[in-house]
Amino acid sequence: MVLSACRTAAGEGVRGEWLGHLTRAFFHAGSRRVVVTLWDIDDISTAELMTVFYRGMLKEGRSPAAALRQAKIEISKRYRWQAPWHWAGFVLQGEPR
Repeated sequence: MVLSACRTAAGEGVRGEWLGHLTRAFFHAGSRRVVVTLWDIDDISTAELMTVFYRGMLKEGRSPAAALRQAKIEISKRYRWQAPWHWAGFVLQGEPR
């Protein structure tokens, strides 16, 4: 499951909360892993990152963790999106494979 909206990993102000309520709901519904965001994200750089991420999984056969890592690396090499704000906020929660 991919939740590529803004701050999908954020808890609702609960001290010590490391997994957002929305993310937790997907785990309870049966998802084994969820890609979430830690902060507000840019629509255009997110679209590029997701394109690279899905290509890595669907065409290159990478695991979700490896595809996300490769997408971050590829996007970070593009001058327009080299700032970590564009790609570092995406994290994989749950099983890495």
